[in-house]
Amino acid sequence: MQQPILKNIILLFSMVLVTTGAQNNKNPITFNDAARMAVESSNDLKNEFAMQAIREGTWQLGLRAYLPKLTLSAAEDDRLSQVGADSFQKTYTVSLEQFLWDGGRTSTNRAIEKTELAIMSAELKRQTVAVADSALSSYRSVLSARTMLEIRETVLESLVEQRRILAEEVNRGLALEIDLVEADISVSEANIEILSLRIELEEAEQQLAESLGLDVLPPLAEKVDIYRSLVLPPKGSVQSAAQARSPELITAQHSIAKRQVEARFAALSWIPTLSLTAGVRLSGSRYPITRANWSVGLVLDFSSPWFSGSMSGTAGWDPPHEQTAGIQGKLSPLSDPASGLSAKNTELALALERIKYDQAFERTGRNAEMALEACYLTERKRELAVESLILSANRLKLTELRLELGQITRIDLMTAQIECAQKEVETVAIAVSLLESERALETILDLPPGGLSDLAGQELRFWRQDYENM
Repeated sequence: MQQPILKNIILLFSMVLVTTGAQNNKNPITFNDAARMAVESSNDLKNEFAMQAIREGTWQLGLRAYLPKLTLSAAEDDRLSQVGADSFQKTYTVSLEQFLWDGGRTSTNRAIEKTELAIMSAELKRQTVAVADSALSSYRSVLSARTMLEIRETVLESLVEQRRILAEEVNRGLALEIDLVEADISVSEANIEILSLRIELEEAEQQLAESLGLDVLPPLAEKVDIYRSLVLPPKGSVQSAAQARSPELITAQHSIAKRQVEARFAALSWIPTLSLTAGVRLSGSRYPITRANWSVGLVLDFSSPWFSGSMSGTAGWDPPHEQTAGIQGKLSPLSDPASGLSAKNTELALALERIKYDQAFERTGRNAEMALEACYLTERKRELAVESLILSANRLKLTELRLELGQITRIDLMTAQIECAQKEVETVAIAVSLLESERALETILDLPPGGLSDLAGQELRFWRQDYENM
């Protein structure tokens, strides 16, 4: 009795050690890791991927439409008569039906289903990108809040120190009491702003952890670097790259392909279908059954807006002495006149899809150019903000020097520290905005996080090769 309990205790202790080790060895996650984890933890995406797999499996099993249709049937007919003899009839039938020519209807339907699967797959990819981008947005929010909180806490420490020095100066009669009140107000405002930033940080961390499917947020590998310069591809290549890689255009292409197949199907709907039928029938009043007959036939079906019908011919043998044959025809005038407009409808739908594609093609190019221009402008804005921050830092040093010379009060120094911190916060906000602009362009170009720099490097290498070959 004690051995199973001991084994369970050892197993539980081992699981605790493994779990603790996994939590202690968490590696910092990058932008790519966050995007991947968000996609993997999304229940909606899991359900959509499972449904897509089922749809694709259903389409593959649709190959059954090309194979013969085999039908097995059995029946028993018992009749009891008060006047004549009783009748007991047992019948077993095997029938086979195979299309010899269906006018391409089966292959056309499968082609339509395949394009629909491609459209659903493209839409699923767009949903995946949206989930990843949402996680990346939360990631950037966490980085921004952490960096700004760090800046505010640093300036708060400096303000508290200046307030302490100012309090000593007031006690010695070297400063005014009103200056100490203003210092207390500055410290209180800094504390309030820090509390607000901590609330925002907790909300952002919780949102990021939930999007990643985690209870506790692991360390983040990325940082907000205000000095990071963004490498961008040439303007001439972005438009063509976006038009070649855009998920929206790929979906539009699949829609055009679907409309083309539908138009071809509507144009060929009048073509007759030819099928082969065969059957074997066993019957008898008792076992073993000794009576059998078989038949083989051809069936021709045709349909158009103005008339439809069918023609069939069969031949068979009823052993031991009888042979059978039959011909049957059917015609229905004006069967479905309204269907004559279906071909025109499909042509109009195809023309509309092509117009939509042309519009999306132009729109994608413009959006790519605008996104690239936004990156250039935000990059320039970051450069100016860094220059302004450097000037503000230099001004702060001069303010400290003027304070030592007695030209200004300590309140002026605290004001300069707050202004310099504000400049740093604004620069951080612009750097985060640059990350957002970069990701927006990567989404248009269907690139993973960080793929814009790789694309820019490839474009630069190609440009250099072309220049050297000139």
